[in-house]
Amino acid sequence: MSTVVTGLYDQDFYAWAMKNAELIRQGRFAETDLEHITEELESMGRSEWYELVDRLAVLLAHLLKWRYQPERRGNSWRLTIKEQRRRVGLRLKKSPSLKHEIDETLAEAYETAALKAAKEMKVDESRFPPACPFSLEQVLDRDYWPD
Repeated sequence: MSTVVTGLYDQDFYAWAMKNAELIRQGRFAETDLEHITEELESMGRSEWYELVDRLAVLLAHLLKWRYQPERRGNSWRLTIKEQRRRVGLRLKKSPSLKHEIDETLAEAYETAALKAAKEMKVDESRFPPACPFSLEQVLDRDYWPD
């Protein structure tokens, strides 16, 4: 591994990434910064998971508001639910391995969603069930609208 390439990691991330890509394309693997490349790949995977959690949290918060504030239902909420269902579905389609621990992911997202919905509704989060009241199938079903 080249100390020049490794040094770039902290000094100029873009230059580091481009240099390592060039080295890999040339088959000069011994000169790459494998330690940092590995860290970056792991970080990219975690980012995919966090993005899924964030999308699910927005979706679940709107499903909670839909269920618990029927008098405030409107086109904006409906469109947000539809958009987030689409985005979650696309994320799972493009990275199907994210489904591996989807029950835990849904539970993680629900905790955030309950807080988000409570804040937006100006109610205590204890108003919502302690565990997600929706199955993944319901969450992603275009025709499911909690009443």
